[in-house]
Amino acid sequence: MSFRGTDTYIATDDLRVAVNAAIALERPLLVKGEPGTGKTILAHEIAKSLNKPLIQWHIKSTIKAQQGLYEYDAVSRLRDSQLGEARVHDIGNYIVRGKLWEAFEADSAPVLLIDEIDKADIEFPNDLLLELDRMEFYVYETRQTIKARQRPVVVITSNNEKELPDAFLRRCFFHYIRFPDRDTMQRIVDVHFPKLRHDLVREALTVFYEVRDTPGLKKKPSTSELLDWLKLLMVEDMPPEALRAKDAKTMIPPLHGALLKNEQDIHLFERLAFMARRERGN
Repeated sequence: MSFRGTDTYIATDDLRVAVNAAIALERPLLVKGEPGTGKTILAHEIAKSLNKPLIQWHIKSTIKAQQGLYEYDAVSRLRDSQLGEARVHDIGNYIVRGKLWEAFEADSAPVLLIDEIDKADIEFPNDLLLELDRMEFYVYETRQTIKARQRPVVVITSNNEKELPDAFLRRCFFHYIRFPDRDTMQRIVDVHFPKLRHDLVREALTVFYEVRDTPGLKKKPSTSELLDWLKLLMVEDMPPEALRAKDAKTMIPPLHGALLKNEQDIHLFERLAFMARRERGN
């Protein structure tokens, strides 16, 4: 069982090594990187490559670790008892299984995605230490131990919004997805838009990396935003000449709303364009 990437996902050598090392060590793979660098989609592609089912647990700020195991629906049981329902005598009818329980009891070892773990409370990762380490947990209401039939491949993503506990980090294999260099990005674009004109892609990549390198930019455009921009350029049948401005670094690119996602960055480019025009006037 080895991850090699897929036809629709360009995996660098170091990323393939990290995935396969986590699988061999039977450790969760903790993936960090800029938003939009493909952390979440990686789990989808691992499942596709290894022909495994995918179970997704998207974390929000209000989610507790216990919800990944199970929840006891006491409200429903109280309501059923008031209505005289026979099912009320079996407490197991009111145990709601979480994503870890689902992964542990899957017929074949799945890929379990715990997405954006850093959005949860600081204690969230520590509350899952034992379960992810031993691949089991205890259900107090029914007095049963749930053990993983087969160890799932666990992929955990983080946008680095908060530091994760050291005890949790020790139990993970860590990989940071670096932003793709131009050659890698060219391969990514070719996968998504194989028929796109090469001269347009070449000019678009030049503009894209110049935008990312602009000093003072609050949010650098990501891979997913580049792909959106290229799709718009294709729909609008934009000629490469429209991107080939003389002062590319100081001009706002066409359809910039796909690349620049806040007013501060738009104002930055407007100021740079104004300064460039004034210098040319002098």
